[in-house]
Amino acid sequence: MPVNTQAGEPRTPPFNAEAARRLREALGMTPAHVAYGIWAAYGIQISPSTVASWELAESTPTEAELTALAGALWCAPGELLGAPGTLREYRLALGLAPDDLALRIGMDQSAYERLEAGGKWSGNDRQAAALAEALDLPTPALIRFTGQDKKLTELLTSAAATRWQAYVRPVGKLVPLPKQHIQDVLQELHTDYQASMTATLNWGGGEGTDDSGKAGRAFLDDILAEFWERVGRQRP
Repeated sequence: MPVNTQAGEPRTPPFNAEAARRLREALGMTPAHVAYGIWAAYGIQISPSTVASWELAESTPTEAELTALAGALWCAPGELLGAPGTLREYRLALGLAPDDLALRIGMDQSAYERLEAGGKWSGNDRQAAALAEALDLPTPALIRFTGQDKKLTELLTSAAATRWQAYVRPVGKLVPLPKQHIQDVLQELHTDYQASMTATLNWGGGEGTDDSGKAGRAFLDDILAEFWERVGRQRP
């Protein structure tokens, strides 16, 4: 079933203005040198003032300009970007064109471009694995981009509130982690959720039950973030 691709909406790339300036200065180049290099190698005409504007974070380069700037500065596009957050940003960081990435994961280019623009993931497990490999995606990002975060949240909520043992296998089907690792994290979530409920009930007063409900809902509202944090903490 097609599912929404979370965090796939296009936005301005997280351009690292300071990195662009630092790399240029390390090469002994002026903004004029960079502008000329971009025009000579990529045929994109920009002014030295535009390069300076990028470095002052007053404006940001387009995707084509970013690729050309990286070429002029002899660096990878990822060195000019902050931490990627969207599918498009992960692709830009590696300097991949949409058609190249679509070919690598075995997906029609137009289908991939719709996905990157915030469309729906309808690929299979093989394509998801290929996407993760091509973009070197961390597991949380892969889960988001393939629209599985909602399902994972539901499983984690049930695991914390009921018998966590019953959810080890379903969670393992979504998250490629060792079984023991998943068991440990689910048990932690269950224990902490139950403890939060019990603690508020012991506060005393007539509103104890209501307070425990609020504490429990607050814990469950953040359960996906808690899961990833604990997964990272338990990694060797």
